[in-house]
Amino acid sequence: MSPLGSPATLPYGVFSTAADAHPRSGVAIGDQIIDLPAAVRRLAPQLAGAVAGPSLDALLAAGPRVWADLRAQLTTWVTDEIYRDLLQPHLVPARDATLHLPFTVADYVDFYASEQHATNLGRILRPGQEPLTANWKHLPIGYHGRAGTVVVSGTDIVRPSGQRTSPAGPVFGASQRLDIEAELGFVVGVGSALGKPVELGAFEEHVFGVCLVNDWSARDIQAFEYVPLGPFLGKSFATSISPWIVPLSALDHARVAPPERTVPLQPYLDDEKTPAWGLDVRLTVTLNGHVISEPRAADMYWTGAQMLAHLTVNGASLRTGDLYASGTISGGSPGSLIELSWNGQQPLTLPDGSTRAFLADGDEVVISAVAPGPGGSTISLGEVRGRIV
Repeated sequence: MSPLGSPATLPYGVFSTAADAHPRSGVAIGDQIIDLPAAVRRLAPQLAGAVAGPSLDALLAAGPRVWADLRAQLTTWVTDEIYRDLLQPHLVPARDATLHLPFTVADYVDFYASEQHATNLGRILRPGQEPLTANWKHLPIGYHGRAGTVVVSGTDIVRPSGQRTSPAGPVFGASQRLDIEAELGFVVGVGSALGKPVELGAFEEHVFGVCLVNDWSARDIQAFEYVPLGPFLGKSFATSISPWIVPLSALDHARVAPPERTVPLQPYLDDEKTPAWGLDVRLTVTLNGHVISEPRAADMYWTGAQMLAHLTVNGASLRTGDLYASGTISGGSPGSLIELSWNGQQPLTLPDGSTRAFLADGDEVVISAVAPGPGGSTISLGEVRGRIV
């Protein structure tokens, strides 16, 4: 049985088949997918409304009580022999399924939560200065991205064009420094009211689950545009997410304390007396099939709960389908090529003899991840992949 579809994981996605082209929600189990609307209509009709429609939107909005009820039902169906024959008609071979963007992305926010990544970027881009900006350990730095260009894993990534610098001055053309960013994404289920911040302790009331993110980055376009307002065209062309959303409840055994805070935090961010929401997620980044990095999310300075608290502390409201991401994860091993090649000064040599400082046309990047599960097991968070065209 695939760890992605183990009873301990039970991730949610959206799929269709040649026999039934209508997208619908599903749950991965082994090498099969539970046709969720069909199974629920037969085995738990009281939950039919939560799994209706061509996306996970209704389920996200249904809230923690429904999430827990549905997960309990699913766990029973896949572990109790009594349900084997009842569930069988609603199983679809994963090889026959086409996976879709699992939810409607309402808003997208990207953070900068890895101290290792922020330090590396500071040393690369601001040599001779303090690598971390003065505000970095006081608040989770982030920016608002473009929800309309969030795409599902497997979508080809068109090399973006924009303005960049040259010895002769600004030029327009295709990015020459196209990069990856290996990240963890958080999917908001229940929204919040405008003007009412979401406290640290309410994280589980609003966030449904996590996914893997590759927030593609055109470093040369970004470098010319980002002062004074930050990333724009260098980041907005594409953000890839994994097709399976792993519910927070599947990550209970992956929760760890975050790194020690080295400066006092404002009360709304102080998580010393709240449940720990560091996550021991271990990522693997491959380029054309070759492993180039294995970052660790457990080293992230800011947690998903703190990011959510900061995102809303000014009264900004949440909407069902909001996506926010950690920013590049570089604990233990860098999660971007700009770090791995030190801004192109130290290109990587791949096992096939080729070298890379940044991405070439035809390159395929796959980011996968695992986390601790119950009883010493390991669960999978799946993968997010994309090829440059």
